[in-house]
Amino acid sequence: QVQLVESGGGLVQPGGSLRLSCVASGIIVSSYTMGWYRQGPGNQRELVADITSAGNTNYVGSVKGRFTISRDNAKNTVYLQMNELKPEDTAVYYCAARPGTNYDYWGQGTQVTVSS
Repeated sequence: QVQLVESGGGLVQPGGSLRLSCVASGIIVSSYTMGWYRQGPGNQRELVADITSAGNTNYVGSVKGRFTISRDNAKNTVYLQMNELKPEDTAVYYCAARPGTNYDYWGQGTQVTVSS
């Protein structure tokens, strides 16, 4: 049984930082493409960042230079370091795993709110 459990969300002021964690069980994160998605109020879910099994990373343009995706193989955990947060980053953030073409496994999400 695959489980992805996110944590680390919360309320932060603009310009602040948060680090999201995604602890996986039932899969080995280094064998999958792992992604962070987000869905803001009234918006569609979008892929924010991903990291392939080879360690290559990709980011949506709006977060490049501010967010960093990484993984700790020993902890079977994927992280999303978010710096210089903006109000438009407010969303529920989801961790997902892609064994092939599609993201088949999802976490429950963690709320990030950027507000003064």
